[in-house]
Amino acid sequence: MRLDTVIFGGGAAGLWLLDRLSRDGHHVVLLESNALGAGQTVASQGIIHGGLKYTLSGLLTRSAISIREMPLLWRDALLGRITPNLTRTRLRSECCYLWQTDSFTSRVGMLGARIGLQVKSEAIDAEERPAALANVFGTVARLPEQVICPASFLADLADQYRDRILKIDVATGLKFRLGSPGEVESLILKSPTDGAELELRPRQVVFTAGAGNAKLREMVGLSADVMQRRPLHMVLARGALPELHGHCVDGARTRVTITSDIDNDGRTVYQIGGQLAEDGTRLEPHALAELARSELTSVLPNLDLADVEWSTYRVDRAEGATANGARPDSIQVLCAGNVTTGWPTKLVLAPILAQEIASRASSPYISTAFDPAPIAAWPRPEVAALPWQEQNRVWWRLPQYQSTPIRRAA
Repeated sequence: MRLDTVIFGGGAAGLWLLDRLSRDGHHVVLLESNALGAGQTVASQGIIHGGLKYTLSGLLTRSAISIREMPLLWRDALLGRITPNLTRTRLRSECCYLWQTDSFTSRVGMLGARIGLQVKSEAIDAEERPAALANVFGTVARLPEQVICPASFLADLADQYRDRILKIDVATGLKFRLGSPGEVESLILKSPTDGAELELRPRQVVFTAGAGNAKLREMVGLSADVMQRRPLHMVLARGALPELHGHCVDGARTRVTITSDIDNDGRTVYQIGGQLAEDGTRLEPHALAELARSELTSVLPNLDLADVEWSTYRVDRAEGATANGARPDSIQVLCAGNVTTGWPTKLVLAPILAQEIASRASSPYISTAFDPAPIAAWPRPEVAALPWQEQNRVWWRLPQYQSTPIRRAA
């Protein structure tokens, strides 16, 4: 089957690129070895960042510059004003909140405007605060940063291109035929259901598979050392909790970032990241849950956590390697032969990555309309479950008023 492009990885980056190239007239298919979004996308908190949290030091950082246009772009897509049309993506919240536990100077209210961000925070009156922040001391600011459901977003994009998305088994059902390292002549796929073989002959191969990029690069004779992983250990809390989406900051540091959703049984689930998740990589799950309870008690006074159940999950942020291992400022794209490798760095930057890769792609060379008939019987991947909906997830309650030494993981 002749193609312009084969994309590996069905997360935010791969699906957005699939949309972009398809609309540009490319004959393109996307291959996914797991569930769509498994790994980073579905594990994300779904915040459409505008960069303000990266400017709390008062400086316009490179990260803030790269991300500042994204809320407007995503907002237009969610309203159906631009492509891709994301009107079926579920919106968890129209905004996020920013607060600090003790003193929150008025400078944050004008920070975004002063340093040129599109997202500008606005201090709100006490009666406008969400219930979870009713007893927070000091200023609470509202940010026009929307929060989406990542699984809904994945389903929205994937449903528009089901005839171009295939399920594969990288370990036993994928073979590259190379002309030289980084020069793919064809791919041989074996169906994970019936063993049928399919040969794809693309002009271009794109890896947007997150952590999977390392193995794929090795399979085509390229180095995997160009990728780094920065781990997180996220916390989940479920129970009779008030809705909340926002960041508690401590100087230039995001102490905790909390987003919420409703599970299938009507319980509110908090997804808790920020510095807590960074520090939590060194902790065992129960110890991290204890620390999370302590942090929530501190940053959200009078929040009732007595009957809350807890869980944690780990996720690797796979990115192009930086000299010091720090967070990259923006997207990263590497080209070798006819292979392109991309990392969006953050969910919100998936459109920029797609734009960059599309701009480097050759013009479509197949003049006929895309015919999905040769792949019509091929299995399709499902959308990954949200972390708190995973069937094997273990939840537990913490002992009341117990002071337990924090155990470091071996």
